[in-house]
Formats: sequence, C-alpha cells, structure tokens
Amino acid sequence: MTLSLPAGLPAGVPSGLPAGRAVPDGSPSCGAPTNLRRTQAAAAIGCELSQICKSLIFAAWGSPLLEGSRERGGGVPVLVLMDGASRVDVELVRRELGAEKVTRARVELVRETTGYAPFGHRTRTRVLADRSLLDHDVVWAAAGTPYTVFPMDPKTLVAHAGGTLVDVREQHP
Repeated sequence: MTLSLPAGLPAGVPSGLPAGRAVPDGSPSCGAPTNLRRTQAAAAIGCELSQICKSLIFAAWGSPLLEGSRERGGGVPVLVLMDGASRVDVELVRRELGAEKVTRARVELVRETTGYAPFGHRTRTRVLADRSLLDHDVVWAAAGTPYTVFPMDPKTLVAHAGGTLVDVREQHP
C-alpha cells in the first residue's frame, strides 16, 4: 500500500507516516479514542479539546451515494472527521448520505477500512468532515499510532482526506 501524504508536514517522516508529537501513553484500543485520551492529548499539546480531530468510522446501508451499500452485509464504511469536543449525530450522517441506515461500524469493518487516519485507508472510503473543524486555524489529527498526532490547517486536512464539509455535530438545545 502506498500512502500519499500532504505537503508541508514536518521533515524526517519515518516509514511514510507523518511525524508528530507524542501524546501520553495509554493502553491501545480498537476504534475511536476515549474522551480521556483526547483530553490527555489536548493537554500534552497545549490546545483546546475541539482542536483534536477525531476520525470515526460508521457503516451505511442503502445510500445512492455509496457504491454497494445495499449488497454489503457489514455496511459501507464512512469516515466522519469531527472536532474532539463534539459528538456525531448519526441521524444527520444518515440524512447527509441519503442512507436507509447508519450505525457505528463494527470493529471488523474498522480494521478492514482504515490505514493511517485520516489518510491512507485500505479501501475507498467516503469522508464527511464536520464544519466545526473550521473553527480553528490548526487542528491535530492521528499520525498512525494511538499516541502520535500532527498539526494541520483544517481546510487542508479536509482536502487531503477527500472530505465533504457537512453539519453532523450533535446539537444541544
């Protein structure tokens, strides 16, 4: 697999992965990082929690925008990029895709799909990026391990991820 990385990342990128800042050690887990890990990362970096870019995989069925979404038993993967302080509203994701059903992806689909979030996926993946990321000049995204991140302008991040800007953040009355 060839990983195509955006220009402007720090020099000395080892093994094709973006160089990044280490965040506090914790036990590895499959799927989305816990709120504690995002909080620790923000504290270590010295940024707001909302500047941490979460990469979350969902499964969608029955969307005219997603090839094979009717036939695939485990659903078609969809990556949602969300600011670290917010939650994804799954119903808004479903509406955005015009899908019959959207759920959090099962661990098997996550493993099958992802590479180095938010780039380098093993399979072609539809990417939705919540507009809340644009509230910042810089966001921090995962850099190939649960313990490293890299900084990037959010517009550049969305462009390199092939993302579509959407409003899928959970709203509180």
